[in-house]
Amino acid sequence: MPFESFSQLDIRVGRVIEVEEMPQARKPMYRLKIDFGDGAPKQCVAGIKASYTKEQLMGKTVVAVVNLQPKSVVGVVSECMMLAAFDDGGASLLSPDKELPLGTKVG
Repeated sequence: MPFESFSQLDIRVGRVIEVEEMPQARKPMYRLKIDFGDGAPKQCVAGIKASYTKEQLMGKTVVAVVNLQPKSVVGVVSECMMLAAFDDGGASLLSPDKELPLGTKVG
């Protein structure tokens, strides 16, 4: 992939402010609202329910791509994508190792 393609991604720090289960989904999923500090939280659909409880996610600082084209997942529009690493134990969400202002660019 050319570097120019990667540089088009807008990756930001956000905080999870709402978590709801999606019982209509075939695999365990959550609908989350993430605050990126601009007054307009984005909705995210994520298949991480097997790795995180609702309580673990509420207030969690995460890193997400915020300029992807919105996508409908099980009838719910997902406006961003949280970044995570996956292994046999499940998902591990990426987050900064110190407190940063919401909306901080990641590069």
